[in-house]
Amino acid sequence: MTTYLTLSRAARLAGVSRGELQRRIRRAELTTFEGEVAAHELLRLYPSLSLEHEGALEQVREIVDNARPRLEPEPVALPDARVLLEQARRLSAALAHEIEAGEAARGLIEQVAERIAALSASDPATLPTALAALGHWLAEARAALPVNEAPAERSAPARTLAARVRLIPSGHSFLVEGEESLLEAAVRAGIHLEHGCASGNCGGCKARLVSGETRQIRPHDYSIGARERRLGYLLTCAHTALTDLTLEIGEARSSAELPLQRIRVSVRRVETIGATLRALQIQTPRNQLLRFMAGQRARLARPGEPPSELPIASCPCDGRNLRFLIRAGDDALARALFDDRLEPGQRLDLEGPYGDFVLDESATDEALFIACGDGIAPVRSLIEQAVAIDAIPRYHLYWETAAPEGHHLAHWARALGDALDDFTYTLLDATPADRLAARILDEHPPHDHQRLYLAGPEVTVSTLEQALRAGGVSAERIRVEALRAD
Repeated sequence: MTTYLTLSRAARLAGVSRGELQRRIRRAELTTFEGEVAAHELLRLYPSLSLEHEGALEQVREIVDNARPRLEPEPVALPDARVLLEQARRLSAALAHEIEAGEAARGLIEQVAERIAALSASDPATLPTALAALGHWLAEARAALPVNEAPAERSAPARTLAARVRLIPSGHSFLVEGEESLLEAAVRAGIHLEHGCASGNCGGCKARLVSGETRQIRPHDYSIGARERRLGYLLTCAHTALTDLTLEIGEARSSAELPLQRIRVSVRRVETIGATLRALQIQTPRNQLLRFMAGQRARLARPGEPPSELPIASCPCDGRNLRFLIRAGDDALARALFDDRLEPGQRLDLEGPYGDFVLDESATDEALFIACGDGIAPVRSLIEQAVAIDAIPRYHLYWETAAPEGHHLAHWARALGDALDDFTYTLLDATPADRLAARILDEHPPHDHQRLYLAGPEVTVSTLEQALRAGGVSAERIRVEALRAD
């Protein structure tokens, strides 16, 4: 029975990044089924890895899944039967072509062997002439063989049943797995595609299909005109990929490019973390996701009350389910929350996103995430986005807190540390800013390939930033989020 591994799990076992495995997939060096890698294929490329401790591997997979914010498990969806049939037809045709080419090559080898055997018994005086004739015959025979396509030119199903989508003009790419829409797959991969309602009503996710084949998987109310249809325009929220694709579509490359959104949301869950700290989970309507970047803030309020501006403590890969950490205070939202006047299903007004404390996704440098107290909220969002895009070679979390709840996300940090070789963390009790800076500079001396993300109370992070800069960290390599005290 063939064992299949997710890309994340396969990358960890092989000691390489997911990006490296995806590059091997694109070069047809590694095949996948529904986005997962066959164990025997992985062993062929990386013979030194071991698959003996299957129980431990399952535990790693569970840790990685739990390290990302999900309010409910998401079942893995197989493609529609018509999608599978189309992929199987293409794969069958590609396989038949490969078999034909292989049989022809095998026959040619047998003929060459026979002719060489005949030459060994020929007159040495005629050998040069006979060799020249053999060479001429071999050139003609090779030219008559079926043309074997280069790996980059083979149809997508011959390489993988998870289609790869390349975006222009950005050059970003991502995989579409199962029956998910192009938009869902892009958001899951941490790519900020232009979109609005995500349900086919607004047309905000419209893209032009440059190459490849798609299939519409859900109806949409937005009408694409006849001329745009002829040019290849489609809605990414309503289509999936049948083959590898190239799409022309805009992306938000900075926080300033994201539109300000106003959404009526509902309370999903309230979690008591400690006497003065609670987690609020809210949910947007199905037809209206919040577009935001990791580390940004949103304003949240009960209807008719003044809003509270809070860091979003969850990953943009799920723009519908949002998490906030709320400390007891005098603002209206905190009073309602700690007076138990916020219940599941209650409506709230959300406005955002705000702020530019975001991940530099173009950088592939080492990243240091430094959270002071409740600064763990935006830092958690940044780290989960870093995991999603898989572009940072190494990242370390420092979390210093004097709060009575302590390191209430220690289990989350441990899960990431256990599952990812490139993530490490340090949990500290209350530590003065100058001592924290000294420790960071000692353990991670400043260099030109380093980014620091610092979040926490305004006075603390201001002092910490000054100490880090005095220790040699250049200003352009530090991003700071100063949390305002209410």
